[in-house]
Amino acid sequence: MARARQILAFLPKALLAGLLILAILDMLAGVLLRYVVVAVTEYFDLPGVNFFWVEEVGEFTLAWLTLVGGAIALLERTHFELAVLVHRLPERIRRLIDRVNYWLIAGFGLLAAIYGWKLAALNSVLLSPALEINLGWLYLSAAVGGALIAIYAAGIALGLIERKAAAVEAL
Repeated sequence: MARARQILAFLPKALLAGLLILAILDMLAGVLLRYVVVAVTEYFDLPGVNFFWVEEVGEFTLAWLTLVGGAIALLERTHFELAVLVHRLPERIRRLIDRVNYWLIAGFGLLAAIYGWKLAALNSVLLSPALEINLGWLYLSAAVGGALIAIYAAGIALGLIERKAAAVEAL
């Protein structure tokens, strides 16, 4: 059971790492095509190179990076947190506020998952202009990211998922 939990926790991080590598390679390809290949083709009077696909790949990876990355950041507790009042309250009230906060986050994630799924289904008949990829994949990122956010936040609120301690708690 613990091994399966470790594998399930690793999969979104592996997806995020792969997407980050893809985004970096896509940007490098875009720069190379725009500033090197275009100059070479113009110099030798060759036909131009179509590189409109670079923007679409970047758009898809950015959407997935943002939403899956947001879920992982929630789990790793790396989102911005401003401690003005709560850290001065008694421990019992802090835990209660923390739990309510995570339930609100889970609710938001659930809404994002539901409406992301509906948006993906609605746009699944459309294709991207350059690569002709089903646009449902783009909007499915909201459903997957929202579901991960809801699962992670609910797990933290229920005490099933242990999270890293915040830096503020050390003060």
